[in-house]
Amino acid sequence: MAPKTKPSASSSTKAMPSPKRDKKNPTVSASASGSTIPSSSTPSSSINTAVAPDTRPSNWSAKAISLPLLSKPRAIVGASISGSTTPASSAYPSAYPSDAEDIIATTRKSSKQSPFPFLSLPSELRTKIYDLIFLPVPSVLDLDPTTFSIIHRTKVLSLLFVSRQIYHETSHRFFSTHTVRIFPIHPGRYFKTKKPLLARLPSHYRSSISTLELRLGPGWNNPPRGWIVSPILGLENCINVKVLKIFVECDPSDAIFQGFRAGDGFYEGFCRDLLEGILQEVRGIEKVEFDAWSSVKRSGDMMVGLREVVDGHKKVVGWGPERGWAVSGGTDPGDRIWLDAVLVHGMGRARAYM
Repeated sequence: MAPKTKPSASSSTKAMPSPKRDKKNPTVSASASGSTIPSSSTPSSSINTAVAPDTRPSNWSAKAISLPLLSKPRAIVGASISGSTTPASSAYPSAYPSDAEDIIATTRKSSKQSPFPFLSLPSELRTKIYDLIFLPVPSVLDLDPTTFSIIHRTKVLSLLFVSRQIYHETSHRFFSTHTVRIFPIHPGRYFKTKKPLLARLPSHYRSSISTLELRLGPGWNNPPRGWIVSPILGLENCINVKVLKIFVECDPSDAIFQGFRAGDGFYEGFCRDLLEGILQEVRGIEKVEFDAWSSVKRSGDMMVGLREVVDGHKKVVGWGPERGWAVSGGTDPGDRIWLDAVLVHGMGRARAYM
């Protein structure tokens, strides 16, 4: 008699139907609620559609969901359940500005709407600001390429194009605080030009000038033809000039220039004529300030002739800081030593100190 077989647990338990699979959309249905899980956005060709054998245990829950097997690990991106069009992934850039961008945009908009009221400042404060802007420019203006490059590089004269009021303020301040050289001394084509810087300036700029400079010494053996006082300089427009600075670089009357000068007293007379013409054209000059290099003596023919012209026009004489005449009271330090030696030791022994 055949033994009776004990019924297995699998036979007593009713087999659950396997989930249905759609060939076009390989998704697995949930047996409990009947809802489906949306498939991945990965193309269907990359998904392994082979179904594994049913090896589920007997206590398989209805809530368990089988997912399709993938040939390679891939990120499964589900479709958005809500009706919003905003992408679920943060990798997509947002088309909406953030709070920080809103703050920056608001700040820029407010700054454009409310510019700084510069013209509301007191005139004294605006003048100090102009002086700080003009600091890179040399104190003496001349036809010098270096000066031109500084002005163009720093763009200090761009203030002239802001408004009419700032144009008048800056132009007057610029030319009233800078010394304008009458004749150019930079070697090259500007040295022999017939139109110095003073002749190139408009008349309303020349009327703002307060200080002129005459530099003597360059071209002492053959002065340029453009070094002549004529109406082309526009000196009659320099109505606010009060100070004339004269800087002597050399004195050809010195013995060291013997054999090289054009003639005895030639350049000294040429310089006296220049100074005479300037003082006649610019009547408003009140002070003439002399300065020189250390080789120039106050007792030389050059300085003596210039002093005679200034004394003839009854102008106040001043001394610049370079030569040191202001410290010594207008006399050469060597002359003072010689005078002290004469008073102490007499004329004969005083020559030993010179």
